[in-house]
Amino acid sequence: MALTRKSEPYPHWEYVYPDNGDRLRVVPERGGLVSEWRCNDREMLYFDRSRFLEPWQSIRGGIPILFPICGNLPGNTLPLAEGNTTLPQHGFARDLKWDLSQCDQGNGIQLLLEQNSHSLAVYPFLFTLEISFYLLKNSLEVSILLRNTGDSDMPFNFGLHPYFLVDDLSRTRIEGLSNKCFDHIRSAEDLTNNQLSNLSSGVDFLTRSSSRVTLFDDAAGTALEVHNKEPMDLTVIWTDPPRKMVCIEPWTSPRNSMISGDRKLALAPGEDVNFSCKFLQVT
Repeated sequence: MALTRKSEPYPHWEYVYPDNGDRLRVVPERGGLVSEWRCNDREMLYFDRSRFLEPWQSIRGGIPILFPICGNLPGNTLPLAEGNTTLPQHGFARDLKWDLSQCDQGNGIQLLLEQNSHSLAVYPFLFTLEISFYLLKNSLEVSILLRNTGDSDMPFNFGLHPYFLVDDLSRTRIEGLSNKCFDHIRSAEDLTNNQLSNLSSGVDFLTRSSSRVTLFDDAAGTALEVHNKEPMDLTVIWTDPPRKMVCIEPWTSPRNSMISGDRKLALAPGEDVNFSCKFLQVT
């Protein structure tokens, strides 16, 4: 089935996979946002529609795209050899208009972003960023291609910020994380189990090298797995009660990576890199 433009319940493009009826809704004008993913007749993503319809508000829901940084920088300042620039939290990709097309394989959608006047003002690098979302059996697979099309080394981070819908945050469990974590709220190391015990109170923490993380929604009797591959194998967990959602975010690099050098990535001129992850409905 081809992509279809829809005006209700909000302007978006819709792709329905004919083999099983699974559905993606995407809003390329709002940062290439995948706003809904329906799998086996169940909506998998949390999406605050009323907030989305107020364009001056930040989006809460769907799968925002984080590029060229994950998290924020001190004073939102990115120091470069060319001089300092101001880069907002999570970068600019989630705020720009993307080009949208159907995947050649016919089982998903592809988003494309290249530098423009807005990005060059805060990030003076030339790039091509392609993200494909494939609807597969019981799953959504994400493939990312980033290419440096300029003539200088290009530092970057990349991440996704999926909001997964849960029935009851107090009856939610997460397995597969590393034993220790970094609490973004207190800017301090902590034990992961301490954070997991506070999901229903609100948490924001990062764990290292998680190849598979499982979210159990005991109230609904369902589970979802997030499969991460190096280098996008850091995992951030964020909850924002009373919102019925858990963000399980695959990142390449921690906050402040551009300055600290911790897992800082860079592409040479003409070089490209591929990332991937998968979201799997278990039950």
